[in-house]
Amino acid sequence: MTRSQPLCPAADLPPGTTRKFVFTHEGIRREGFAANVRGHLVAYENACRHIPMPLDDDNDFFTTDGNFFICRTHGAIYEPLNGRCIHGPCGGQSLKALRVVEIDGELWIVLPEELEVIDSVDQ
Repeated sequence: MTRSQPLCPAADLPPGTTRKFVFTHEGIRREGFAANVRGHLVAYENACRHIPMPLDDDNDFFTTDGNFFICRTHGAIYEPLNGRCIHGPCGGQSLKALRVVEIDGELWIVLPEELEVIDSVDQ
């Protein structure tokens, strides 16, 4: 069984942008982010696999060239389409993936039953 929660209108997440949201897992409040990677929608828990700290610095997840996600604390580099760490202290590990889908022009975060979306985080 799954739960879903609206994130934002699809037009608010054009290619090269991200949007954060908050959800709970096992009773713990966590942050996630959705990204539009060259027209592909992805979502992950916002926690570096090296040490579980947020990847971003003020909603800035992409490297300067826009090709990868980067942990602003540890410098770990992640492949955005699969979340795999390709450089840095967590090499080979992957970000915890979540689902984002577009339905009638709206983006939704889809989580397993035990996860609950609380809200999107305004930029």
